[in-house]
Amino acid sequence: MAKKENRSEVTMRCTECGYEVRPVSKNKKNTPERLELNRYCKNCRKTVKVKETK
Repeated sequence: MAKKENRSEVTMRCTECGYEVRPVSKNKKNTPERLELNRYCKNCRKTVKVKETK
């Protein structure tokens, strides 16, 4: 069974309205920089860029 030592939950925030989109898991070893993904924002009702928060 695989270990989940390097993987952690990070919260994503909408760049347009600031709404917190659902958390995603990320491997800290493979991607040390902050994530930036396209996700659907319920508040904006459209697909927008979301960035990882602290």
